[in-house]
Amino acid sequence: MAQFGSGLTLFLSLMVEAMPFLIFGVLVSGILLLFVNERRLIALFPKHPLLGALAGSLFGFLFPVCECGNVPVARRLLIQGASAPVAIGFLLAAPTINPVVIWATWTAFPDQPEIVILRIVFSLAIATLVGWVFSSQSDLKPFLQPSIAALIPTAPVAKISESTQTSSLLQSGTFFLDQPGKPIPLDPAHLDTVLAMSTPNRKSVWDRLPLLLDNTVQELREMGGVLVLGSLLATLLQVAVPRNIILAIGQGPVSSVLAMVGLGGIISICSTVDAFFALSFASTFTSGALLAFLVFGPMFDLKSLGLLLMVFKTRAVLYIFALVCQLTVLFTLVTNLWFS
Repeated sequence: MAQFGSGLTLFLSLMVEAMPFLIFGVLVSGILLLFVNERRLIALFPKHPLLGALAGSLFGFLFPVCECGNVPVARRLLIQGASAPVAIGFLLAAPTINPVVIWATWTAFPDQPEIVILRIVFSLAIATLVGWVFSSQSDLKPFLQPSIAALIPTAPVAKISESTQTSSLLQSGTFFLDQPGKPIPLDPAHLDTVLAMSTPNRKSVWDRLPLLLDNTVQELREMGGVLVLGSLLATLLQVAVPRNIILAIGQGPVSSVLAMVGLGGIISICSTVDAFFALSFASTFTSGALLAFLVFGPMFDLKSLGLLLMVFKTRAVLYIFALVCQLTVLFTLVTNLWFS
């Protein structure tokens, strides 16, 4: 009974912690959808794969979302024609390369500035390298879920006319609630009709606010349920695996890194507060192990796994996991050797 109570408390804490950031990410996605000329924004990214991956990774600094909110924004970028390096760079780096997380990490480790600096450097390097690797795939659609791949424009972004830019802001899977119980899909074929409803000037900012609310509700329906399942799975694993076992295997320079990579994937703490959780291990774990937790967890954990599977096929998620895991272990092992 005590385990059940602890598990329930942990599950609710994960949900309370993660849901605001998922809502924030969905709102950012909706703002991109309705108020920002996404095609012009995407056209500003460098065309070179490596520079594009780097720019996408740094883009997270302008849109500070955690690992719960980065997926809807990355999905939005892909649908609007962003290249694979840009979208994947943003997807992996945004939870860490943002002012909120950097500030929180500095607050948790004021006497260890190397933790803050290396967390930023490693996260940026891994996100850029993984995005660059995916640039070798000229067509990303085979790695995407069919519902997402069908929405990606086939024409290059730079060649799409101004009129097309305006009419393709909304995509299938987004709904406007015309009447109770009667949703209308907002794909390009329906957009002009929907924007003309109710008022002759439906395209004004104030007239788009109801559409933003409708889009937010729809995306929360899609991703909120997956978030609940991911949080439940993370809770079950945390209750089933005693913490003292993880501590027992985490004393060596190699085993400590592997243990904290595993813990970062299982514990599923939001990147805005994970530095304070890692601080509790500072006296018993190496610097490399703490960095492994702080770098790997925000990029890939059980809570975000289901969200990733809504955008990417299983094999693509496995590729991302393998690359992120290998690079994290490599960088943090070097850190342990350097500081030993």
